[in-house]
Amino acid sequence: MPHEPSARAEDADAALARAAAGGSAEAFSELAARHKGRVLGIAARFARGWHELEDLGQEIFLRAWEKLRSFRGDAPFEHWLSRLAVRRCLDHLRLEKHRRAEAELDPIAWTLADAAPARESEVRAAKEILDRALARLPDEMRLVLTLVELEERPAREVAELTGWSEANVRQRAHRARARLRKVLAEMGENLP
Repeated sequence: MPHEPSARAEDADAALARAAAGGSAEAFSELAARHKGRVLGIAARFARGWHELEDLGQEIFLRAWEKLRSFRGDAPFEHWLSRLAVRRCLDHLRLEKHRRAEAELDPIAWTLADAAPARESEVRAAKEILDRALARLPDEMRLVLTLVELEERPAREVAELTGWSEANVRQRAHRARARLRKVLAEMGENLP
């Protein structure tokens, strides 16, 4: 379940954000430490392994440092940072899609990328199937399913993070679920 920051935490974050925007690396380090789990939780849904997750997390915090002066404080810092993280993850997905398209031109790279080690548990196998199915969806569908279904965020919060209306979030989620069911059915026909 998503959590709402307390008023005390919001005030502390706002004070740290003002100090960091003024150039305090120590204040920014404190903000990063406070929100690292949340940011990595968002990024984990989009990264393909621990190394990529670390890189994506660093990129998100670097972007936050660069854009900190744009934090106005009319919403909690955690929401501002989450929105920034989601947008950076969407950029990451687009870049990865481009890289995968280039890799498909190289049969050796394609074979290595597609060859996954056998999973020992049913849970891991199910997660792998879901990840593969999600990877076959358009970026926006993958994003909305990740936020609504996997992270269980309410439509209002997803709308704030993406800039879409709540009705648009619900409509996109509905269409994405239907497409995911279709992809899973197609994959089921090809599974051993």
